Amino acid sequence: MAGGGGGGGILKPSSGSFVLTPHKVSVCILLQIYAPPAQITVPFPFSSVSHHNSLGLFLFALTKSCDDILEPKLDELVSQLGEVGRQLSRWMTDHLTRGLSSLSTPDDLFNFFADLRGILGGIDSSAMEDDQIFLDPNSNLGLFVRRCLLAFNYLSFEGVCHLWKSIENYCKEAPSSCNPYALRHLEDSNNDSEALLEYENMDLENFVFEKVTEEIEARKRASGGISFHIHTPKELLRLVDDVELSAPSKPKNDDKGSQTCTSSQTPATLRGADAGGSGFLRTNWQIQGYLMEQADAIEKRGSSFPLNAFELVLKQLQKLAPELHRVHFLRHLNNLFHDDYPAALENLLRYFDYSAGMEGLEFVPPSPNSNNFGRYEIALLCLGLMQFHFGHPKQALEVLTEAVRVSQHHSDDTCLALTLAAICSLLSELGVSSTTGILGSSESSFTSTGASLSIQQQLFVLLRRSLRRAESLKLKRLMASNHLTRAKFDLRHVQRPLLSFGPKASMNLRTCPANVCKELRSCSHLICDFAIEGAIMTIDGALSTTWLQNLQKPTGSLVLHEEHGSRDDSDMFHFRVQESTIPGSVLQLVGSSYLLRSTAWEVYGSSSLARISALLYATCYADASSSADVALAYAKLIQHLALFQGYKDAFAALKIAEEKFQSISKSRIHLVKLQLLHEHALHRGHLKLAQQVCNELAVLASSVTGVDMDLKTEASLRHARTLLAAKQFSQAATVAHSLFCNCYKFNLQVENATVLLLLAEIHKKSGNAVLGLPYALASLSFCQSFNLDLLKASATLVLAELWLSMGSNHAKRALSLIHGALPMLLGQGGLELRARSRIAEAKCYLSDPDFSVYEEPELVLDALKQASEELQVLEYHELAAEAFYLLAIVYDKLRRLKEREDAAASFKQHIMALEHPQNDYPVF
Repeated sequence: MAGGGGGGGILKPSSGSFVLTPHKVSVCILLQIYAPPAQITVPFPFSSVSHHNSLGLFLFALTKSCDDILEPKLDELVSQLGEVGRQLSRWMTDHLTRGLSSLSTPDDLFNFFADLRGILGGIDSSAMEDDQIFLDPNSNLGLFVRRCLLAFNYLSFEGVCHLWKSIENYCKEAPSSCNPYALRHLEDSNNDSEALLEYENMDLENFVFEKVTEEIEARKRASGGISFHIHTPKELLRLVDDVELSAPSKPKNDDKGSQTCTSSQTPATLRGADAGGSGFLRTNWQIQGYLMEQADAIEKRGSSFPLNAFELVLKQLQKLAPELHRVHFLRHLNNLFHDDYPAALENLLRYFDYSAGMEGLEFVPPSPNSNNFGRYEIALLCLGLMQFHFGHPKQALEVLTEAVRVSQHHSDDTCLALTLAAICSLLSELGVSSTTGILGSSESSFTSTGASLSIQQQLFVLLRRSLRRAESLKLKRLMASNHLTRAKFDLRHVQRPLLSFGPKASMNLRTCPANVCKELRSCSHLICDFAIEGAIMTIDGALSTTWLQNLQKPTGSLVLHEEHGSRDDSDMFHFRVQESTIPGSVLQLVGSSYLLRSTAWEVYGSSSLARISALLYATCYADASSSADVALAYAKLIQHLALFQGYKDAFAALKIAEEKFQSISKSRIHLVKLQLLHEHALHRGHLKLAQQVCNELAVLASSVTGVDMDLKTEASLRHARTLLAAKQFSQAATVAHSLFCNCYKFNLQVENATVLLLLAEIHKKSGNAVLGLPYALASLSFCQSFNLDLLKASATLVLAELWLSMGSNHAKRALSLIHGALPMLLGQGGLELRARSRIAEAKCYLSDPDFSVYEEPELVLDALKQASEELQVLEYHELAAEAFYLLAIVYDKLRRLKEREDAAASFKQHIMALEHPQNDYPVF
């Protein structure tokens, strides 16, 4: 493993230089404490091997951390050392400051690096003593020391003087920002009280910089204090494989329009923008790791990621290190997720103009057969994904189709597999009514036969091709993603034969839930084996970054040890909140499988399993997933609360979710808020508000054909239901018919089942029950084909109500239908669906000539009482009034006058509330 990096996830730079900085000199001083020459066993002052190794862990983290683009200043290093060293922190800080103060002349630097060679072991490490302390020259820390020695050897005398001057400025900055001795530490009972008092009263500035200041003043009098830079020849730069540039004085940043960043996104570029500040860039490997971490954070947080603040960081980094072309790609991502189309396109083109796709895209490793003149197919893939993100399906499809052709021409199998997966995602998520030339003549066996394939058949063929290529290339993540897409396809599409001629075997035109579960299980099993792509997925230095950041986080066990005064220093070096060794992209795919499980159970009608899957996702995978997916899980849980516990609990949960996702534009939480408002308004009879919410839903959808089809379908369905509640039956039927045609055009068969059921309800309420029967039966047929069990039970309930509305002669048939669907309705249905089924069952009993309410009154009363309680929780005034009306009739027949009057009063109360709705919505 290389000292500055060594991870396979970062592309190697073409050239660069390893520049010695004051921070590296400080690390070298600490390395002398860790591996003092000619000492054996455990060196002073460490008490155990684990105690000694703890400092090595800290030094390893310093050389690998990628949480910033600039090296830490002296006060930051001392603060971290205080958190790590605890009882020895003052001794190590003293040793560090003495070591820096001893470098009073350039000759001292020569002597220091000459002594530094002594901590390295020889080439034949087996010849050394078993208990002797030395640094393996091939270890991470050993390579770091060797690079420092090599870089110092190439410095001219002017360069050595410049380094010495930089150390002076490095030391002077520390007391101005914080006192390195103002550290939180534990008292060492073995230390002498007078020694502790001496440490506490120490004047650090005078102690550390007394000799340095005298020497600086003498130098200024002799040479005028003119500092200068040195430029290393290019021939020497090629000898070392890291890039690091010294940063000039940082100008003051304009905070106007900038957003607040978290500590993980706000590097020293912003925090150190003082008038006289200066800093040094970290090594190329660390900066590349930092940029990769920020890319993951942008994709995870989306529009909530700070745009302006991070843009300032990227601009300064681009100015200091123009050879880092990845910066252009990060600017593209930053603008992409903030919906800035011109800026995103400009930075994407600029990135490929500079790098030709050869640097910074580890998710598309180059094919062995690819040329060295650029990767045009990667540019097309990125452009197609950008068009896909902005909702331009036709342009995205054209670009991705061209990417398929170019990938085949250049024999770039990896890019071809990813492009096919992107096309599958486009076809499955966006509504495309017709496509031509997607499959390509080179691999399509259907072109020669003259068979025309439907959109879903083309998608099925593409999914198989993409999965085959991913399997042949052993791309585990792509295989898992393809299995998820196959699960989505099997969830909503009935597989038909691709050939329209020849002998046909008998087939069942239904979806197969077993196939969906199989694909989801295959995804999880493949995710368990990600070692082949581990180097690509893991950001080098991420674990060290997390460990250093967690130094400032107190833990419960730490407080307990402090209270009892028996805490061992070595405990500090166990990883607190240890980062998972599973890459974030892997956890995100596993979480997506559970989110898809929740959606599948919703479609199949198991509300309890859907809720469990959403809870599992929100609990275990929220940290590794994007904000949009987490918001979707929260939305599912809020909808479940509204269905089963009423709107009061749902609105309370909605308020919490809004605070969590308030910075995300186009959040799913806003959509679920509008859905709850619309349903609540319809239940309370506030039709104007319901129509207003429908209009707002329609505005959220894109005007581009085929984009946001789920949102457009949702808005049209709610508009038709609003018209139905207003008893505008013909207009509601017109909207529903138009929606059905649109869903059929874009192959939204599951939505068609809901639309057909809505048409049946429109005819039922308009008094045309006979016309509603075909729609209810068609909806039942769709539900059986797609295994929509809960929707099938709802369609059966509507069918029973249609039969019942045609006369009492059909009461027994209606009751038989209801009893057949009752287990599903009561077991998985929400409050409204359960109440409707109980009311329909009571009406069937009351309409049956053979039923006597005097003999079995509880059959009717229990059902109506439960229905009235559930409807009052929902504030569904119309249906609650019907339940109390039937209760009053039954009580009147039973001569129970007091209960009859109470039911009649409740009936009147709900009718009045329905006719005079109150506008007291807490979240509107």
